Amino acid sequence: MAYQDTGINEAGEVSSGGTKRDRDDGDMLATMRTRLTMAISAYSDSREDELDDLRFRAASPDNQWQWPADVLATRGSVQGQTINARPCLTINKLPQHVLQVTNDQRQNRPSGKVIPADDKADVEVAEIFNGLVRHIEYISDADVAYDTACDNQVTFGEGYFRILTEYCDDNTFEQDLRIGRIRDSFSVYMDPTIQDPCGSDAEWCFINQEITKDEYEREFPDAATLSSLQYGVGDGQLNAWINQDTVRIAEYFYIEHESKKLHQYHGGITAMAGSPEAKQAEMMGLKPIKTRDVDVRTVKWCKTNGFEVLEKRDWAGKYIPVIRVIGNEFEIDGRMYVSGLVRNAKDAQRMYNYWVSQEAEMLALAPKAPFIGYGGQFEGYEQQWKTANINNWPYLEVNPDVTDGQGGVLPLPQRSQPPMASSGLLQAKAGASDDIKSSTGQYDSSLGATSNERSGRAILAREKQSDTGTYHYVDNLARAIRYATRQLVDLIPKIYDTQRIARIIGLDGETDQAMIDPMQPMPVKKIQNEQGIVIKKIYNPNVGKYDVAVTTGPSYMTKRQESLDAMAQLLQGNPQLWAVAGDLFIKHMDWPGAQEMAARFAKTIDPKLLATGDESPELQAAKMQMQAMAQEMEQMHGMLQNVSKSIEAQEMQVKQFDSQVKAYDAETKRISAVQAGMSPEQIQDIVMGTVHGMITSGDLVTEMPGRDIDMPGMPEMPQEGMEQMMPPQGMPPQMPPQGMPPMGVPQ
Repeated sequence: MAYQDTGINEAGEVSSGGTKRDRDDGDMLATMRTRLTMAISAYSDSREDELDDLRFRAASPDNQWQWPADVLATRGSVQGQTINARPCLTINKLPQHVLQVTNDQRQNRPSGKVIPADDKADVEVAEIFNGLVRHIEYISDADVAYDTACDNQVTFGEGYFRILTEYCDDNTFEQDLRIGRIRDSFSVYMDPTIQDPCGSDAEWCFINQEITKDEYEREFPDAATLSSLQYGVGDGQLNAWINQDTVRIAEYFYIEHESKKLHQYHGGITAMAGSPEAKQAEMMGLKPIKTRDVDVRTVKWCKTNGFEVLEKRDWAGKYIPVIRVIGNEFEIDGRMYVSGLVRNAKDAQRMYNYWVSQEAEMLALAPKAPFIGYGGQFEGYEQQWKTANINNWPYLEVNPDVTDGQGGVLPLPQRSQPPMASSGLLQAKAGASDDIKSSTGQYDSSLGATSNERSGRAILAREKQSDTGTYHYVDNLARAIRYATRQLVDLIPKIYDTQRIARIIGLDGETDQAMIDPMQPMPVKKIQNEQGIVIKKIYNPNVGKYDVAVTTGPSYMTKRQESLDAMAQLLQGNPQLWAVAGDLFIKHMDWPGAQEMAARFAKTIDPKLLATGDESPELQAAKMQMQAMAQEMEQMHGMLQNVSKSIEAQEMQVKQFDSQVKAYDAETKRISAVQAGMSPEQIQDIVMGTVHGMITSGDLVTEMPGRDIDMPGMPEMPQEGMEQMMPPQGMPPQMPPQGMPPMGVPQ
């Protein structure tokens, strides 16, 4: 059942100090209400003009917001009679000038770049930060937040966007960061004493909003339905069109300060007094060598209806997560005024509308150009002449009049000069149009009009002059994005506080994943395989300090198209470059199949040209494996060569033995043939001499098969047997050893 109450109970609680929870936060709520009142007062004068600037830019012929009310009163109908009404035309030329700045920002978006800031930081971790920031911008549709803030900034002088946290899904405690849009800049009240244009030094900030009572009761069923929050100029009031069935609440960011002592010990170790690190140092007997006071800032957040805290928690970052984008800022007599592009062009636009309306009025009220003739010339043809302006008569007749006394025919009737606008009025209208251009700093060339410039360099120089006149808007947006990126760098280690795999996006839009471990001591941990190849990297964004630089330029797709055009011109003039960079030229094309064709074309290019110093772990592993396989193949080739040489040597020795056997066989046959004609004594002498000669020279011993080469079936001759075959020293070669019968003589 929906909550029903007349508000009496809530009013009673407010008068008595509120509920117990309200009384506990009473001091904070009192300070909050005072700050909101001060902010509304400080911004009221400036926001009156800002709201009028917004209306003026959004003016159309239907609403007549560019015409002052007192002027409209004198040019409209009087007591329902429109007889004296005068035209009030609205030819709104300001949106073109505003869009000239905002659309240039969309084509050249500022982007933050994370860089290492101390010796503990790592370049690879900085790239992971950049990838995480791009991922956060992608999932948040951050371009919508940036564009809305820029449009408000250029139109009336101030825009805002914010940083949020939310859970990844309903089944996890892991959180992601988001960049949120603030459409109504008038709902934001930031500390007016700030000095930084982005609000980095703000002590507090409000974001007011109105929600329906049904939504309020669903989110806060135990809360009162009254609100004590004030309204400011232009602060969106939903109750103006939903019959006041709303509740006004506010998000309130504020900073609490706490003074602490910081101790420094030997070795450069620092710790806050009372912290576990300081207690551990005291237990080790260390005494601080330096001490100083430190102001510790804590960002608090609460949601309130003005007299009751609905939600409350600490913010993880050290900055208030509301980023201010400023246009023109002035401090006059202690009060702050901001403005945009529209402010100084309003009078010129009013004058242009006035002169256009005056021109239309003069031409509309002037009589139509009549025909002029002498009396009597139209008699009998009055009907044709009366309808000559609406009917297409094939001819018009007149009566000749010869009353001039001379008998001559008078000239035919002629049409008089048609009504024309005054030259002074036309000059005034052209002057008002030029005043709009000069007040906005944008001239014909930047608006697309043709001029005397003909060369591309001259045209770019003229456009640059116009861009210079409005560059401070883009520069202020770049500062805001740099500040927002610094907040993200501060928040990422605190939000990504568990081991997780985070999605990152590269500069070219390609997605990847990074392993994050906030507990490891080093910024980058490289895991290698057995061959020493890095197969995985783990990052810790908590180690080291990082800062942010900002770059402004075309998007990656625009740069890609520009590089494609430049490469096309180079390849047309130097066709030989196709063999060097043809794959890159095809890779930048957007037609289907371009990437596959570029990969195939790269295979035709010299591998030395494609080699890079920064190779992926997979490629390094493949190269290491190829090198190891090459070494193994070389070793096997060497072994095969050794085996081949050994086989060849053995085959040579076998051949030599065969030739010797054949020589012995031939000698034996020769001796057998000679033996028939010789006596036994002669044969014995010849054989004994031959054997003795071989033994003496060593040929019989060294050339015997089986000594160096193992021959199957042939036993190795023992050394003792060889010694027995040697003749006694001093025995003549013709005589056999003692006790040995002569060869061929039976024993």
